[in-house]
Amino acid sequence: MITIVARGSVQADRVADLERLAVDLVEASRNEEGNVSYDFYADLADPAKFTFIEVWKDRDAIDLHNATSHFQGFVERAGPLFDGPLDIALCRKLT
Repeated sequence: MITIVARGSVQADRVADLERLAVDLVEASRNEEGNVSYDFYADLADPAKFTFIEVWKDRDAIDLHNATSHFQGFVERAGPLFDGPLDIALCRKLT
């Protein structure tokens, strides 16, 4: 399994816009073959900071996810909301 942790922030006045887009992305992604879990978090201290934590069966599942219309649409619509680049890490579980 592969866990993706994606962190970033949006413009303070666009938080609600990102949340709306993320709800649709998360719902569609959870229904994909190869998805184990897909969650979206807001930082308690700064709601403009967010984290996606995704768990996928393997790299092929990630590649298929990245090619879906719901992921591509999210990237296109959410891109202008970001307040800088995302910090994305692919991780493997050690224990």
